[in-house]
Amino acid sequence: MDNNQPDKGGSESPKKGTHATGNVRFFSHSTKLFRHHIPTEFILLGIAESLALVFSFHIGIGLRFGSFIWNEINLPSLTSSSIMFSIVMLVSLIAFGAYQRQAHKSASWMAVRIAGSLMVGLVVLSLTYYIAPIFFLGRGALALAVFVSFVSIMAIRLVFLRITHAYDLRIRVLVMGAGKTANLVREEIKNGKLDGLNIIAFMPMPGDQEGTKGISLAQTPGALVKYVAGKHIDVIVLAMDERRRGLPVHELLDCKMGGVQVIDLLTFFERYTNKIRLDIMQPSWLFLSEGFTVSNFRKLWKRLLDIFCVFLLIPVLLPLIILSSIAILIESRGRGPLIYSQSRVGENGKIFNIYKFRSMVPDAESDGIARWADKDDSRITSVGRILRKFRFDEIPQLYNILRGDMSFVGPRPERPEFVERLADKIPYYKERLRVKPGLSGWAQINYSYGASAEDGLEKLQYDLFYVKNYSILLDALVLLQTAEVVLLGRGAH
Repeated sequence: MDNNQPDKGGSESPKKGTHATGNVRFFSHSTKLFRHHIPTEFILLGIAESLALVFSFHIGIGLRFGSFIWNEINLPSLTSSSIMFSIVMLVSLIAFGAYQRQAHKSASWMAVRIAGSLMVGLVVLSLTYYIAPIFFLGRGALALAVFVSFVSIMAIRLVFLRITHAYDLRIRVLVMGAGKTANLVREEIKNGKLDGLNIIAFMPMPGDQEGTKGISLAQTPGALVKYVAGKHIDVIVLAMDERRRGLPVHELLDCKMGGVQVIDLLTFFERYTNKIRLDIMQPSWLFLSEGFTVSNFRKLWKRLLDIFCVFLLIPVLLPLIILSSIAILIESRGRGPLIYSQSRVGENGKIFNIYKFRSMVPDAESDGIARWADKDDSRITSVGRILRKFRFDEIPQLYNILRGDMSFVGPRPERPEFVERLADKIPYYKERLRVKPGLSGWAQINYSYGASAEDGLEKLQYDLFYVKNYSILLDALVLLQTAEVVLLGRGAH
């Protein structure tokens, strides 16, 4: 552990009632949007790259035609086209994880992500031009605009990398506690779940069950406020084993009044790992914390959006539907159903039939026992393996969405047998049934395929995060990142 001792020398310790001012760094804070905490530096990066994409569009035109063609006639149409170009490319970057921390681990990996995102954006733009010719741009100018976009975004990212490495813009965290409870934070650090944070220190507290060596700042009046100000702490996490012993209430309030966030461990994990840890959750937290609210208005817009997207996708997916059907019929030589249905548990425990392209042999469960699909399940056919890898087997669920059984985004619906089995082993499992199940979900983009009770527990923690924080922004993020899951075949069995 680093820096357990109070800093020696310097100015006198702040007196009770003074505030730890001057320690909040703007660029390390997160911005709250629709109850979600988004790193502020990523918001600024997105704004900078949006502007860069607009300018890249105009530079591409200038390179293609040898001069800029701005005039009173062309400027309005070019402006709207450049904005459309910027939006499509930015959405593609978000969809392929270019604004995730791991995208910046190396320049080469970052370049691959950005290039892949722009190529997908190029395909989407080509389709957009057929639907809305008003935004049309010639192939040569469009190719040059994409090339300039890649160069400009890479330049911005390299500068961003240099700044983040030089000034360490990560959120600076002080963990109050160094015992058994605080070890949960250490475990997440080892698992790489907290790479976006700078854990400055674990501070021993009275009552910690282990790892309590060293002098606690909480026992020295004024030391905590001085330490927080000197180390520019952004967030204080309460992770002591015994909160009723030796908690420096007045100094924590001084820190909070000075702009430092003070949060409990469960909220910390929810905010920075995007899941709700059931092993440390108190039942009262479910109804006392912010979230777990669904208004009729939110249900209405979600339903209207689902219907709109179904009718938008059917013409686009029609070739895939035809090819998948032909492939299944050829492989099975016409034996067995093309589409099969299966009972699933929906919103509020309602049972419905889900529809899928058949990806297993016709007698996959001839003994009547429900089983999860394993990674190398012998019941899956050759065509079925391809369909599952890219999620094409789930296309018929558009019918379920149109009927209202499902939504595009929500916890994946499970079979009644699995629900009862998991509910007996995992507390709060049925809380995931409070919203409509989805074609894709927060657990699907954050966790691999679940095929055991242990996987069910892990997925439930992500599902509860979605149920608690369910919003337009979260639904949009799930849909965008589902594209990456589908194209890369992640998490499919």
